[in-house]
Amino acid sequence: MTEANRVAIYVRVSTDEQALRGFSIPDQLMKLEAYCRSRNLQIADEYIDDGYSGRSPKRPGYQRMFSEEERKKWDVVLVLKMDRIHRNAREFMAMMDDLNRHHQNYLSVMDNIDTSNAIGRFVMDTLQRIAQLESEQIGERTHLAMRQKAISNDGIMGFNPPFGYTISDGGLTTVEDESIVAKRIFSDYLSGMTMDDIAANLNNSLTLTRRRNKWNKFNLRNILHNPVYAGYMRWEDILIKHDADAVVTVDEFNTVQNLMASKVRDPNKRNPELIDIENKRSVLV
Repeated sequence: MTEANRVAIYVRVSTDEQALRGFSIPDQLMKLEAYCRSRNLQIADEYIDDGYSGRSPKRPGYQRMFSEEERKKWDVVLVLKMDRIHRNAREFMAMMDDLNRHHQNYLSVMDNIDTSNAIGRFVMDTLQRIAQLESEQIGERTHLAMRQKAISNDGIMGFNPPFGYTISDGGLTTVEDESIVAKRIFSDYLSGMTMDDIAANLNNSLTLTRRRNKWNKFNLRNILHNPVYAGYMRWEDILIKHDADAVVTVDEFNTVQNLMASKVRDPNKRNPELIDIENKRSVLV
């Protein structure tokens, strides 16, 4: 790389990495700016993704850097460490191919890899795969921790409250006017009404969804399939008992699931997901 090269500084930190020494946004910028000064390199611009995972290229700073107009400003992408720009080996190699097509280069300060020779490219690919492995392991540990939290019934884990409920003081509480509508939906369906008929009745009475949209069989199906109305929040196959008022009993909820499944034309796809109270699980029948 020559002194005439214009550098695009790229820095990234994910939410999980905010507290790690040396990986904060200011730390990365300080080190990369010092690197450029020491080599008399021109900084074309700085591209920052604060709170974004490196597993996907869908980051505003990254996308801006590679936009048609922005990439005219620089010759080299400069990062502190390889995993700052990508934690997915496939995405990294796609980026390298893209840089090569545009006659642009890539430099990682801490890795100090020369990608102009076969050994350097091999080492770079190996490091990328290690970074991807670390990222996937973090994801697995997070998933296991959330599953254990669900099993222990510890909190609502970012649960998005559906129609009829809201979150208050860390728990689920009832929204009375919406709850009345939810009860009506279950009652009408249990009485034999079709979802089209239920939607028509609600819309004709000017009873709308939380977002003030009309009812249809799709948003009605979401309600009729959700065990929250029978007193349970669902995380994967685990059911977590909540303290808000239930709209229907577990038996009524399971009856609704069986009724809906019976209307599926393909017998092989009639697999209602029922509530198993004893094991606190959602069970596919």
